[in-house]
Amino acid sequence: FAEVREYQPGDDIRDIDWNVTARFDRPYVKVFEEERELTVMLVVDLSGSQYFGTVNATKRQIAVEISAILAFSALKNNDKVGLIIFSDKIEKFVPPKKSRSHALRIIRELLSFEPEGKGTDVNSALEFLNKAHKKRAIVFLISDFNDDGYDRSLRIVGKRHDLIGVEISDEREQTIPRIGLARFRDPETGREEVVDAGSKSFLTFYRKRKRELRESRQRLFNTSRLDRISVNTRDSYISPLVGFFRTRGKRW
Repeated sequence: FAEVREYQPGDDIRDIDWNVTARFDRPYVKVFEEERELTVMLVVDLSGSQYFGTVNATKRQIAVEISAILAFSALKNNDKVGLIIFSDKIEKFVPPKKSRSHALRIIRELLSFEPEGKGTDVNSALEFLNKAHKKRAIVFLISDFNDDGYDRSLRIVGKRHDLIGVEISDEREQTIPRIGLARFRDPETGREEVVDAGSKSFLTFYRKRKRELRESRQRLFNTSRLDRISVNTRDSYISPLVGFFRTRGKRW
């Protein structure tokens, strides 16, 4: 929104400001200017579970590479780019700027930063974003979403910003091979437990539970009318990214 001026023949009647029109007893319209400069915010999960990966890379490596692509894409488009690194707390905030050196700084932070926390708190990250950046932005929330209780914050941020979830997973998180007794360690809590990975009932329960969680996240994004990109450590993330942006391009 730029200003209000008197109605002129040919103006779109949908732009009439009825409050001002009523005050001056003659029609006035709102004038808008197209805003071409955008802000891209990368909200990246570097919790303990992001160090997991059993195929070509860890989830953290995939997150860093995707972030680098998005940062340089923003730079090429002459947009600002900022960064929020989180675990079970806010680890690092880099305010959005527009320069090659700034984009390189963001990538350097993601490559070298060692977070203090191990857990995942998506809710805190979203709340911090809402307070730290008031202006509408394109937000890429990059995480394995190994968390719950962030539904409300996700919807609030989704109304203020153009929020896109980038979910990174590993195939071993969805299904366990039949290997008999095995010791598993939670990378976020450090808790260890011996389970019978040779038990058919246990493996069936595990797959069902993981599928339910995955479907629950999908429903949350769908009902919130938010976009979501799903990538994994086995396949190239280029195809999902390109497919997503092509779909968005057709939608616009």
